[in-house]
Amino acid sequence: MIYFDNSATTKIAPAVLTTYEQVSNKVWGNPSSLHDLGEQAYGLLEQSRQQIADLLGVQADEIYFTSGGTEGDNWVIKGTAIEKHVYGKHIIASSIEHPAVLNSLAQLEKLGFEVTYLPVDQTGHVSPVDLAKAIRSDTILVSIMAVNNEVGAIQPQLAIAEILQKYPKIHYHIDAVQGIGKGIQSMIMNDRVDFVTFSGHKFHAPRGIGIMYKRRGRKIAPLMSGGGQEKNLRSGTENLPAIAAMARALRLLKENETEKVQQQAAIKKYLHDQLIKYPKVTMFSQVDQTFAPHILCFTIDGVRGETIVHAFEAQQIYISTTSACSSKKHVISGTLHAMKIPEKIATSAIRVSLDENNTMAEAHQFMQVFDQLYHRFAKINS
Repeated sequence: MIYFDNSATTKIAPAVLTTYEQVSNKVWGNPSSLHDLGEQAYGLLEQSRQQIADLLGVQADEIYFTSGGTEGDNWVIKGTAIEKHVYGKHIIASSIEHPAVLNSLAQLEKLGFEVTYLPVDQTGHVSPVDLAKAIRSDTILVSIMAVNNEVGAIQPQLAIAEILQKYPKIHYHIDAVQGIGKGIQSMIMNDRVDFVTFSGHKFHAPRGIGIMYKRRGRKIAPLMSGGGQEKNLRSGTENLPAIAAMARALRLLKENETEKVQQQAAIKKYLHDQLIKYPKVTMFSQVDQTFAPHILCFTIDGVRGETIVHAFEAQQIYISTTSACSSKKHVISGTLHAMKIPEKIATSAIRVSLDENNTMAEAHQFMQVFDQLYHRFAKINS
């Protein structure tokens, strides 16, 4: 079995699962309880928070735990809107954000907020010039993802950060779900960013756990009200086994990160260079520094994406049609639409996404199967 769908989710690492099981069995007190079991749980909670902060190069009191990327995105966007609506109701985002961002913005638009959706070029990148032009006196938030989840375009965050230095009152959010462990942490955790969201299941942690970084001094309204956990900003009894497991997963992810990124980039380049030899392949991802090392999006023209996915599945090779969140809805890629790719081509889009466990041998096997399928589809179409 070859798993090339790591942007959808990753397999929990064995060591991470061990941590989850041990904490579940041995540290099961509520961190808010006053007795010894509660103190033990609280100590592990704060130890995990500190470890994650150290790995991200921030302070422990800037780390908040969520249920994942979707909650984190919703919290930043809606929490900013609630907190800052008296100062303005204008938000800027790219037109290719994850649905967690786009759907949150759509809800705010129904409540009277105004959103400027920045266009992207044919490679899927926003223009810092367009961002600068879009800023208004009533702008309260700029939300631009680190890495597009469909084609892998890395957005120009350092240029965006430089522009926003002139506007210190605007909240600056990066959805970094696809960017963690991909060699771009210094760009993501830049000196100007205020909020960054991560999802544990994208880096071999359990599902249902995530991280939100909030810069000291930035104010945001809570969406979860209750017992006052997470400094009264995200109430709810903490999922301690998942938090401890995620801390371990992040530590493992960051070990030898450069070598892991180089390995993924080499596999991606091999696949890219082989695939573009086929006349009916249209490639949307590139292999330069403006694209992530793990995502490759392309089509076999004239063959629907879900047909290709199931054909590979029959050979025990698992890929996806662009975003996993929309693949079962049979809609064309929002990113490719924003890139002005014709619908006839966009409906054929598929995504290969790698992680550090994938090998060049798997890539060679993938290409052998691809060659067989390509020629089979060509015969059917002819």
